[in-house]
Amino acid sequence: MPEDAEASTAAASPGGLGGWTGGAFEPAGATQLVAEAVTYGYPGHAVLDAVDLVVSAGDRVGVVGENGAGKTTLLRVLAGSLQPQAGRVRRVGTVAVVDQELTVEPGATVGTFVAEALAGVRAVSDELESAISTFDHERGDLGRLTAAVARYEHLAGWDADRRVDEALTRFGAPRDPGLLLDELSVGERYRVRLACRIGERADVLLLDEPTNHLDAAGIDYLTARLRDWPGAIVIVTHDRRLLDDVMTAILDLDPSMDGRPALYGATRYSDYRFLKSQMLRRWRSRYRAERKRALALADRLDSTYENLSDEWRPPKGSQTHRRATRARGHVKAADRLIQKLEAEAVQVPAPPLALTFPDLPSLPPEPRPGPLLEVRAPRVGARLDLPGVRIEVPACGRLLVTGPNGSGKSTLLAALAGTLELDRGVRSVAPGVRLGVLAQEGPTEHATAAAQRAYVAGPPEELTGFEAYARHALTLLEAGVLDPTRLVPVAGQGLLTEDDLDRPLRELSVGQRRRFDLACAVLAAPHVLILDEPTNHLSVGLVDELTAALRVTSAAVVVATHDRRMRADLSDWPELTLG
Repeated sequence: MPEDAEASTAAASPGGLGGWTGGAFEPAGATQLVAEAVTYGYPGHAVLDAVDLVVSAGDRVGVVGENGAGKTTLLRVLAGSLQPQAGRVRRVGTVAVVDQELTVEPGATVGTFVAEALAGVRAVSDELESAISTFDHERGDLGRLTAAVARYEHLAGWDADRRVDEALTRFGAPRDPGLLLDELSVGERYRVRLACRIGERADVLLLDEPTNHLDAAGIDYLTARLRDWPGAIVIVTHDRRLLDDVMTAILDLDPSMDGRPALYGATRYSDYRFLKSQMLRRWRSRYRAERKRALALADRLDSTYENLSDEWRPPKGSQTHRRATRARGHVKAADRLIQKLEAEAVQVPAPPLALTFPDLPSLPPEPRPGPLLEVRAPRVGARLDLPGVRIEVPACGRLLVTGPNGSGKSTLLAALAGTLELDRGVRSVAPGVRLGVLAQEGPTEHATAAAQRAYVAGPPEELTGFEAYARHALTLLEAGVLDPTRLVPVAGQGLLTEDDLDRPLRELSVGQRRRFDLACAVLAAPHVLILDEPTNHLSVGLVDELTAALRVTSAAVVVATHDRRMRADLSDWPELTLG
């Protein structure tokens, strides 16, 4: 629970209860977090460039942008775990952070997280007890006692344990304090940590993709807590409904034409998308015009220098001094033309990538009657049991799988993909049908159990994106689930730039690696796409593009998702609700 040593000067703004630093309360609505010209980059890769941000108590800022734009880096700089290479960050009060990724210390338990989160509350409670027990009613320091009471009331210290326990319950997280964290799933560990931070009630709350591992009930509870939060909040999120329901402003880290991030006061996601779409339309139009002008300039220069070398030259042996004079004149005229055209040119950077979803096939080369993929009465341990249930995926079919955490959605999709063996039931795939699979977490899953076993460790982190993609293609080819004539190139999908694909995978952000996994899912031009929580870690813009692509693709699609906006967008699909 880090606390910045340098307090900022309070600045009035609406809402909030304020925070405290050094024992003194800040006014309601005081500025609690300031980033001034923050710059940060990795070797050979600039991320943040002179970013400014002011967040006051009661402000809830949503941070969006393409994967790799620096959202997680900005959050870490704001938290103090990364020091900016230029600029500075000022904080007021306590800071609580929930990162996307979590490193678990050996032996750490659920109780370890709870104790860490409530350490500040315990310290304030102990300080109050000390102030009360040692207070001299005749000569005591009334100021110290008043400050201790104020801090305790500000943190609602009497209610801290109940808040944490309630959050654990509402998020569907384990509550047993003795449970080892490294024995829990990724989602369970995340929910435990999120619950502890929500119960902590810090002055500044920094969250990175908080809805990734929550079901609908958990998201509703989180939304209510965030809307009532007394301090300042900065949230990196792809959840479009969360942007609508919680945020008071949206910071888009994607550069605009002038290379700067933009802060949108519009708090409705649809308003933000409209404004950004208009900006991108103007940007792409100007970029096309600039490229056309650049080609015209190159043609003019070629023509000018050809004339300079051929057409004006008098015969050899006659008036050589005149030849030199005329040469200098033509060179100067050509240079003046270059300067004029370059001065008129508008330097417009290349606009961001847009998803180019591949044209996927609907049927194998020799189709047969019946579904492409089918599972009957599947049971996998205690995780999934659907007696009497028959799940068919026909050509061009659609299926939306919903249900709370623990209901077996991921298990069902893995059973459909063939990456989990059934304890009971039958799975069948029509001859020649290729599957494309995007798992919720971890290494990219593949179309068959044989391919999964051959690739179980995932691509080595030292491989570049191009190298890992090629290795994945070879693995699928050896497993007999790839037609070499239908391979989908990774660079043409609009998911990652060629520069990103030339970098080692370990250097990519979580969102960029998720984009790479999505590219791997369509590499083999599958007839059936099986996508588990496909919106996790992706940018909001890509989620919109992906949703539109899934609605029109010729391939059959099975999607399991908690994303409320995606469920609404796919509400006309057949739905299977588990749990």
